[in-house]
This record gives sequence, structure tokens and C-alpha cells, in this order.
Amino acid sequence: MTAKEMIVRRIAKEFSDGDIVNLGIGMPTMATDYIPEGIQVIVQAEHGFIGMGPKPKEGEEDWNLVDAGGKPTSIISGGAFFDSTLSFAMIRGGHIDKTVLGALQVDQYGNLANWMIPGKMVPGMGGAMDLVVGAKKVIVAMEHTTKDGEPKILKECTLPLTACKEVDLIITNMAVLEVTPKGLLVKEIAPGLSIEDLQKATEADLIISDNLCVMAY
Repeated sequence: MTAKEMIVRRIAKEFSDGDIVNLGIGMPTMATDYIPEGIQVIVQAEHGFIGMGPKPKEGEEDWNLVDAGGKPTSIISGGAFFDSTLSFAMIRGGHIDKTVLGALQVDQYGNLANWMIPGKMVPGMGGAMDLVVGAKKVIVAMEHTTKDGEPKILKECTLPLTACKEVDLIITNMAVLEVTPKGLLVKEIAPGLSIEDLQKATEADLIISDNLCVMAY
């Protein structure tokens, strides 16, 4: 199983029946393919529809129906389309139960940096700043380190922030960490990984849960 698939499968386990969720570009949108049986989740897309379904089969794509990242998706029975004004009214009005976003950096205080690296061209921040403030629960899903092996979970973010102290949970290929007033609580750890391995890959100090368990996918 790839690191990306591990993360995506674990994201899907955070959804509860009846949740209205918003999934960010990349890995988060892939989680719709792994929602457990018996769990009905309503996915809202910030660019204008609610009721996003799983990725369509090859050859059945409708390029007029795409996710936030511009990739083909589907819509469930009862779904609806609307303009961005209504979409962001849902987000800013506190009607989204959970949002899952990627990150460049996140820190032990729950600060999030996910929209730009100084000096590099970016298309814009998208809806991230609204989502992390408006959603009832904010989940960051990302690989634990950069491609060069540098930590992405820091004592304090160094990149421009998307939001301050809004992250609730971090899911990576190495662990599941809850943001608490005392710091980052390690609730789950990837199979075969030691606490020492996890700490070496993490700049932030870690608190180990008394009920620590192995990540389930």
C-alpha cells in the first residue's frame, strides 16, 4: 500500500453517517472511494455543488462535472448545483461538519500553512481560509515529511499562515495526531513504526496517548 493510499483510507474512517464534508484538492477528494459501507456522507464542493460521489469509471467521465482540483467526479441522487455565493454561505455559516485539506506545514498549536511558498507563483488560496474557520472540524491530511525528508509538522510554521489554531486532527502516512492545548497527541501510529522513528520525522514535540494503537485502514 502506498503512503497516499494509507492516508486516503484513514481519512475515510473519520466520516460519520450524515456528515456534510468538504474535501480539498488532491488526496482528500480521493477519500470518497473508501467511505465505509453504511456510512452516508454528503460531500460539498466549494466551486458549486453538493452530493459529490466517487470517481467515475474510465470512459464514463463527464468533464462538465469535476471536483475542486478539476478532475472528473460524479454526483449522487439528490445532489444539487449552485453558485459560489451559496457555496461560501454554507461554509461561512458553519454548515460544514468536517473539512479535509492538504498542508505545506502544520504546527503543534494547530496553525496551518497550505497556500503559498514565498517567491513561487500560486493560483491563490482558494477556499481554504474560509473552510478552516467555518468548518466544525478541521482535518489535515498529508505525507509526514517533504520529498527531501524534512519535517512538515513543526514547533511553529515558517510559511505564511492560512489560519491560526484551527486544525483539530492531522493524518499522515506515519501517524494520527490530535491537536490539544498541551500539544500534539499521538493517537495512532503506522504499522512497524516506533515512537523514536516518528519523533525523528517530526520537529514538534509529541505526547503519546495512553491508548496508542496501530493505524487501521
